[in-house]
Amino acid sequence: MTLAMMHFFKVTTRAELLWVIFGFFAQAMFMMRFLIQWIASERARQSVVPVAFWYFSLLGGLTLLAYAIHRRDPVFIFGQALGTVIYLRNLWLIHAAKSPAA
Repeated sequence: MTLAMMHFFKVTTRAELLWVIFGFFAQAMFMMRFLIQWIASERARQSVVPVAFWYFSLLGGLTLLAYAIHRRDPVFIFGQALGTVIYLRNLWLIHAAKSPAA
């Protein structure tokens, strides 16, 4: 099974196969944010962005960034690094607005 998967994903080591599996996990986390947002919007009957969207964005972005760094892809690294800063800032703003001092 493992050799068939290695052949299918065009990797030569089990470590690389684990990275590909990690990459799929990362992409799944990133895609979940859209599913969460879509469900929330359908329930509200208007476009909404729930806080979970930003958490999945951050988790997906960080894991995709780790994968991009491993793959040494500068375009992918730049895109995910910038996105991570934006996701963190949005979470900061959300939590700052909820604090008693706000």
